Amino acid sequence: MEEECCSWSSSSFKEAEATTPLTAVTEAFEELARLLESSSGDLHLRPFIFACSHVSNLFGCLGFAFKFAEVEYVSKVNDLSEASKMFNTLSNILEHDVKNVSVRKPGSHSRNLRRVRIGLDLIKAMFEQFLSSEDCSPKDAASTAYAQVCAPYHTWAIRKAVGAGMCTLPSREQLLLKLNDHDQSVEREMRRYIVASNPIIEYIDNLYLSRDISLDW
Repeated sequence: MEEECCSWSSSSFKEAEATTPLTAVTEAFEELARLLESSSGDLHLRPFIFACSHVSNLFGCLGFAFKFAEVEYVSKVNDLSEASKMFNTLSNILEHDVKNVSVRKPGSHSRNLRRVRIGLDLIKAMFEQFLSSEDCSPKDAASTAYAQVCAPYHTWAIRKAVGAGMCTLPSREQLLLKLNDHDQSVEREMRRYIVASNPIIEYIDNLYLSRDISLDW
């Protein structure tokens, strides 16, 4: 078992100040980005899980079309939560699975970390599309983001089901209502998440690339 040396606690996150699901996610990832910047280049698992746990609420706001993503994402975050009982950092997980030749093995912590990273990137890509035009609907944003981030890793049957489910996505007005926010505030929070999540996503990618593990899986 890895020695616990992380001084982080959930009280360091400003969760109490967050009034909407989107603000909660944004503030958690801004704090996570600050922790990464102030660390020695390693990210502790528990604060990472804490921040990631908020993202499932955003998947929930998208309704049936992204139920598959919500279920898969939550299961992977839960697995990493269990892993935090044994491993202190994300790097520890990769080191263990590299040693045991199980990085890509279904159910391994390293594989699940890769899937969580894809979930974070999916939300970021959706926000980028949503902000690209005032006329961009959640359906258009989600369809484009899914095609970019997730579709390359999914079977034809899953892609087909997701495509059919896109018709059930909420309208722009309905999404704002679910997020308990108004248009200008949502756009501001989306931009904050994009900026805060970028270094986290890049850090996870570099964990694999630094060990000569490709990202095409």
